[in-house]
Amino acid sequence: MGADIAAWRQRLQLLFPGVMAAGVVAIAATFLSQHYGGPVMLFALLLGMALYFLSQEGRCGPGIDFAARGLLRFAIALLGTQITFGEIISLGPRPIITVLIGVGATILCGWAMARILGLDKRIGLLTGGATAICGASAALAISAVLPRGANAERDTAFTVIGVTTLSTFAMVLYPMIVQFIGLDHAAAGVFIGATIHDVAQVVGAGFSISEETGTIATFTKLLRVALLLPVVFAFTLVFRNSDGSKQAGAQPPLPWFLIAFAVLVLITSTGIVPAPVIEAAKHTSRWCLVIAIAALGMKTTLKSVASVGPRAIALLVGETVFLLLLVLALIWVEYR
Repeated sequence: MGADIAAWRQRLQLLFPGVMAAGVVAIAATFLSQHYGGPVMLFALLLGMALYFLSQEGRCGPGIDFAARGLLRFAIALLGTQITFGEIISLGPRPIITVLIGVGATILCGWAMARILGLDKRIGLLTGGATAICGASAALAISAVLPRGANAERDTAFTVIGVTTLSTFAMVLYPMIVQFIGLDHAAAGVFIGATIHDVAQVVGAGFSISEETGTIATFTKLLRVALLLPVVFAFTLVFRNSDGSKQAGAQPPLPWFLIAFAVLVLITSTGIVPAPVIEAAKHTSRWCLVIAIAALGMKTTLKSVASVGPRAIALLVGETVFLLLLVLALIWVEYR
C-alpha cells in the first residue's frame, strides 16, 4: 500500500509542472476570450504555441503530454452530460434527418476530397468529422482514436485553428444568408444548428436572429454533439488494428472515455442527476478541453501547422461549403 502511494506521489510530481503550465495558459485564454471576445479554444492554442519550448526541455514535458491526451479523454467523457435522449426526441424527425445526413455525408466528403487532393485519408476524416459534428471538440475526440502518425499533433492543431476560424466567420455570415433566403424561425434554427461548427458560435448566430431560432439551433447542435459517440466508435473499429505496434489480429479494448461518454448520456437522460452536478460537469469538461488545447499548442509550432499547405486549407473550406449547401438543400425539401 505504501509503495502504491509513493508511486502515485512520484507520478503527480512528474506531471504537475506541465499540467500547471497548460492550466495557466488556459486561464489566460479564458480571460482574453471573456474580456476581448473571440473563441477561447483558438486563444488557448495560439498562446500554447508561443510556449512550445516548454514541451521540448525541462520538467514540463511529461505533464504537457498528459494534459494533451489524458485530460482530453476525461473531458470528452464528460461531454456526455450535455445531451439527453429526451432532447433528441423533442426535435422531431426533420432536424434529426437533416443532421444524420449532414454528418454522414460531410465525413464521406472529407475522405473523398482528401484522396482527390492527394492528402492522407486520416486528415480527411479528422477535418470532415470536426466540420460535421462539433468543431474543435470533435477534432480532439477523433484525433484521440486515429493512428498516431508523425504529423498527428500538427494536423489536429491545424484542424482546430481552421474550424474555429471558419465557425467565427459563419457566425457572422450565416444569419445574413438566413435573411437573404427568407427562412422562417424553425428552418433558420435547423440551418444554423446543422452547419456552424462550434457550439458557442451556434448560440451566438441563432439568438442574433430570434429566441426561437436560437433555441432550435442549440438543440440541433446538441444532436450533432450526440453523434460524436457513434462516429468516434466507428473510427475506433476501423483503425483498431492499424497500429503497427500491435500484433496482427489483436483486438484492443474500446477506449474507456467512449464507454464513459455513453454511460453519462444514459444517466443524464434519466433525470436523476441534480442540475448543479450536471452544470459542474459541463464546466469541468470545458476547462479540461481548454487545458488540453493549450497543451496541444505547446507541442506544436506555427511553422509545422503552416506546413500542411494550401491543399489542406482547400479541404477544410470545401467541407464547410459542402455542408452548407447540403443542409440548405435538405431544408428546402423538408420545409417547402
